[in-house]
Amino acid sequence: MTEPDLLLRTINWNEQKLVPAIAQDWQTGDILMLAWMNREALQLTIEEGRAVYWSRSKQAIWRKGEASGNVQHLRELRIDCDADTVLMKVEQVGGIACHTGRRSCFYLRLEDGEWQITDEVLKDPKDMYGSPS
Repeated sequence: MTEPDLLLRTINWNEQKLVPAIAQDWQTGDILMLAWMNREALQLTIEEGRAVYWSRSKQAIWRKGEASGNVQHLRELRIDCDADTVLMKVEQVGGIACHTGRRSCFYLRLEDGEWQITDEVLKDPKDMYGSPS
């Protein structure tokens, strides 16, 4: 088994010490979302076997699904040829990856010069996160 630190040193982190992380459905190959990881998030992902990200807006670690229940179980972890992007093949619990309540965050497609919504909302975000007070 390789030392975790060696695995993390392999990554080419950007200037903010982050790396983009793509979540892909491990069975269908559908791209579910893109988020960011710092060193701690990637280490926790490896240790816990679930997707853990770095929230740039909150400046904090967040475990996918901690509020919504839509956890991503890690099935396979890869890096690209430049070691500057992480690809996680995941099992998406609940079938919803996007905070909008859709299966994928990539639900807008360009058609005739306009963005068209292609995927329906599977669960109202208010039911996943509660109403803002």
